[in-house]
Amino acid sequence: MDPVRADAIAQGCLLVADPTMSDPNFRRTVVFILHHGDEGTLGVVLNRPGEVPVDQVAPDWAAYVGDPGEAFIGGPVEQDTPLCLAALRNGETSSSVPGTIAVSGPVALVVLDSDPDELVAKVRGMRVFLGYAGWDAGQLEGELEREDWIVVPALPSDVFAAPGTDLWARVLRRQGVPTALLATHPGDLQLN
Repeated sequence: MDPVRADAIAQGCLLVADPTMSDPNFRRTVVFILHHGDEGTLGVVLNRPGEVPVDQVAPDWAAYVGDPGEAFIGGPVEQDTPLCLAALRNGETSSSVPGTIAVSGPVALVVLDSDPDELVAKVRGMRVFLGYAGWDAGQLEGELEREDWIVVPALPSDVFAAPGTDLWARVLRRQGVPTALLATHPGDLQLN
């Protein structure tokens, strides 16, 4: 597989862990990029359901978050910090929805200090994450050179995939051959 160019990283794209990645924080993960700039990169792991109920970390928002009612593990950094993503309804933008910050397309960050009642009618889904994945300037580029990640476009449905979904394999399969073939990789070749 050809190495991914660093300029392929953009806010709203996905980082899909290479099948051979052994770091337990990122093995078979799909990371949604919230911000990428000269100072570094910030994202959330989409496919790590957690066990902490949302009402324990963001009580004002628990009634509005879809299934499951638990926060997802967004990454290894600051796992006591909640972040919330929302999918805005058709016709809505972050500039027209108070308490949101645009990320990509209909996906926006929710400012958890804002009033849920002003926002919930304008969104069609929300999910809370504890922690995030972060890379200092140049760090992610080094990981791309080692081919630790595959950079692909995101769909809004990726952000809100059901907990039982094998999101890692689903995202890889839709990339076409040869990348789609990675979805069948066992990870540990000794298990093959």
